[in-house]
Amino acid sequence: MCPSPGTTNLSPKTIMKAFKAYDIRGVYGTDFDRNAVYRIGFFLPRLFGAKTIAVGCDARLSSPEISQTLLQGITDSGADVHYYGLSTTPFMYWVTARNGYETSVMITASHNPKNHNGLKISAKNAAPVGYDNGLNKLEHWVETENPIPVANKGAVTNLEGTLKNDYLAFQKRYLGQLDGLKMVVDCSNGMANLFVKDLLPPDVTYIADTIDGTFPCHEPNPLEPANIVALQQKVLETHADIGVIYDGDADRVMFVDENARFVSPDLMIGLLATHLLKNNGSRPKVLQDIRTSKAVAELIDELGGEPCIWRVGRAYAAAKLREIDGLFGGELAGHYYFRDFYYSDSGIMASLLILSIIAQRHRDGQTFSQVMNSIARYKNSGEINFTIDRKQEAMDLVKNHFCNAEKPTRFLDFDGYRVEYPHWWFNIRPSNTEPYLRLILEADTDELLAQKTAEIKQLLNPFVCK
Repeated sequence: MCPSPGTTNLSPKTIMKAFKAYDIRGVYGTDFDRNAVYRIGFFLPRLFGAKTIAVGCDARLSSPEISQTLLQGITDSGADVHYYGLSTTPFMYWVTARNGYETSVMITASHNPKNHNGLKISAKNAAPVGYDNGLNKLEHWVETENPIPVANKGAVTNLEGTLKNDYLAFQKRYLGQLDGLKMVVDCSNGMANLFVKDLLPPDVTYIADTIDGTFPCHEPNPLEPANIVALQQKVLETHADIGVIYDGDADRVMFVDENARFVSPDLMIGLLATHLLKNNGSRPKVLQDIRTSKAVAELIDELGGEPCIWRVGRAYAAAKLREIDGLFGGELAGHYYFRDFYYSDSGIMASLLILSIIAQRHRDGQTFSQVMNSIARYKNSGEINFTIDRKQEAMDLVKNHFCNAEKPTRFLDFDGYRVEYPHWWFNIRPSNTEPYLRLILEADTDELLAQKTAEIKQLLNPFVCK
């Protein structure tokens, strides 16, 4: 039901600690409150001169209150709202670009725990709005100006469910034959439930396939090992060929193979390349983040594409893919971006493509694990997190330790440091969303990987918060 803007009984104090690099996100009531949401709504139309703003939300328990307050702020400024109700984040990207909105908002905290919430803001053509290109201004207005409602308030139009069939038709363009592929799909009690059953075959086994903002089955973050245990167990129990898991707002997707082994999401960029780069003689650009396995770039190059490395996060990746007019791209966190999806990320679209590829390989006699083993050429540490306050000092120490001892074959410094040598490489970077310093390494052998990992851990140990 469309929330009606009305009296919000705003408290005099504004809590605002939720502006991040990519979006506005935090514990609702602690990092931001109703007063902050109202102010965000009031000043948001000013950011890009929007006369009408599209708004959607997830099913978190705080989403109705945030929706109502945001709508009041927007309409009190004189702008109109098109309210799409329960949505996936990618659906709102699609709506924004397809319908020509200057600004849109998705109310969600994505994969964060249930007491979190937030706002993902997009500009025209679903361009991402991060701290560097708009959220900084919005934060300044929220903190320094007093909103004064206009006499001619804006109106709210309820458009819940109106574009579902059009969106499903769009997604089905990327779905091949899935005959013979046995699947388990975990929707994380999140927004993927809005669409996946209308797209996938009727014999799919589902987990957490009801929308519930309390996330009773597990937290909606597939990168946490505890949250994929149910999927792994069900894959083994049903002898499935593949397991799929979406995060809370369905902008990310991850997979486990038939042995219930988690597949590193960066390797799926390589898998997508085997399909999307076929019969393409133009050497299209493919984006990957700075943490991506070296095997992926090698495979893209072999398939006739041009691998491009850039920063982590949608605010950077989606903008970069558009800048280079890349065909597609991906991240270690399970985001996959597509030129055909307005240079934006979609967990469902990525899953349809990947399931179609694996189904074809399965018909050719290959298992999911065999396919991915052919892509994963190196030994990888996975992402290792350290709780460190003096992040830059720690990063510089590790970088200087290795660069001073041996000149790297490649050095990148636009998102932490990526330092490459002939037989191994590492990336060390500060998280933009959590209080961590993140480390990932890759090497030719298990022995070299263990040696270099231990060496870096020893260097970082004096910085780790006890």
